[in-house]
Amino acid sequence: MSAPAAIMNRPRGDLRIDEPLSRHTAWGIGGPAKRFYRPADVDDLAFFLAGLPANESIFWLGLGSNVLVRDGGFEGTVIAPDALDAIALAGDDRVRVEAGVACPKVAKFCAARALGGCEFFAGIPGSVGGALAMNAGAFGGETWDLVESVETVARDGSRHRRAAGEYSVAYRSVTGPADEWFTLAELRLSPDAGGSAAVRIKELLRRRAQTQPLGTRNCGSVFRNPPGDFAARLIEASGLKGAREGAAVVSEKHANFIINTGGATAADVESLIARVAERVAETSGVRLEREVQIVGRALAEGAQK
Repeated sequence: MSAPAAIMNRPRGDLRIDEPLSRHTAWGIGGPAKRFYRPADVDDLAFFLAGLPANESIFWLGLGSNVLVRDGGFEGTVIAPDALDAIALAGDDRVRVEAGVACPKVAKFCAARALGGCEFFAGIPGSVGGALAMNAGAFGGETWDLVESVETVARDGSRHRRAAGEYSVAYRSVTGPADEWFTLAELRLSPDAGGSAAVRIKELLRRRAQTQPLGTRNCGSVFRNPPGDFAARLIEASGLKGAREGAAVVSEKHANFIINTGGATAADVESLIARVAERVAETSGVRLEREVQIVGRALAEGAQK
């Protein structure tokens, strides 16, 4: 455990009040955050956290995928770690990468340095911090298969280095010390002398373009795949491709994606998510679990746009 490395008189990052979260989410949906903070670096982040009230609600927002912010916004502090964007080699087969780095950037960085094993990151539309928090995966690979250690920051501003073994990891689930957030991961990779990693990335991106509704406003996969099956198959079998609530629509290309076709509210999306889950349960007996995280408060009835 350590205190912030730098002693500061005030935060150095970008603090905004009542910032519309629709500007920062992949769906382009979400009410305002009471406070929205972009830390300048990890020292600044630790200093800022230490100054928050002990009961303050905190939500980390990376690239805005995998999250639905309700129309009433978030009554607390949203932290956007955009500036935590360093990535560097840490030996022959290790890479140190900060929480704000986009996962596809990690895949390309490693492939360019003849390191393999993280090609699947090219298909994850989020940041490393989010990938660590939920054990994000794609094309058969999962984040924590690569993690050697992580660095975190706690509510009181203390910073920690933790081994991967200190966390309980499962499919789209990571449990570890409470009130700590990931700031960096050290990943162990494998040699790729033949350049196959770059070829594999191109193939994965080609498959992704063929099967997912790229170029639309969506959050990524809405539901987790149930054991031995696929959420998209169950949703399609329930006749819900193209189902609509307001301007929110189940993708015709991939049924586990919901698209904001223009002007959808969070209430539209949340209603459609509930409708899909209910229909799948009725038709197949499978209760789908959400992969997307829903945060914030709903607007009072009649107050929607």
